[in-house]
Amino acid sequence: MNVQTSQRQPRGRPREFDIDAAVERAMGVFWSSGYHGTSLPDLLEATELSRGSLYAAFGDKHGLFLRALDRYIDEALARLETELDPRNDAMTGLRACMAGYVERTSGTAGKRGCLVVATAMELAAHDPEVNKRVGRFFRVMESKLTGALSRAQAEGRLTVDADPASVARLLLCTVEGMRVVAKTDPDRAASQAMVTTLLDRFAR
Repeated sequence: MNVQTSQRQPRGRPREFDIDAAVERAMGVFWSSGYHGTSLPDLLEATELSRGSLYAAFGDKHGLFLRALDRYIDEALARLETELDPRNDAMTGLRACMAGYVERTSGTAGKRGCLVVATAMELAAHDPEVNKRVGRFFRVMESKLTGALSRAQAEGRLTVDADPASVARLLLCTVEGMRVVAKTDPDRAASQAMVTTLLDRFAR
């Protein structure tokens, strides 16, 4: 009489690829070409996955795009968290944050633009999942800027008549607008002059 083991063998072959690496490569393609400008063959070539593996891991092109967008947003918010660390001088952190945007709107990086901004313009109006992610990113960024500005005001580094929430919205709109303008005119000096003038307007 044969004895059957209680353990089931896993069905199918185990995944033999690094999902994080695949998402990173896909993010690069979407970032350069946009969602609609990226084809499935583009993604298969970039990720080095078969069609079946890509579908099994991410569902479809849209699922992979959302994973890539999530990664981009997570990295941007982690960078912001470091720059605006509440344990450090608030105004110094704000200037570091703005300097980072100047760097990202200059030269080749400026021409590549921002995946969040590009996605907002391409998809947010008719894609609820994208809209939710982009909206959250802007809300979190604005909240962190407001917190830093409030700390700067408490430290006597921001003018007393400045409303931190309003200045945060102004900074948000300025830097994201810079990302759009820099697609055609990635001028470091102009970007630096703009953020310096803006911060100096409210700094003490």
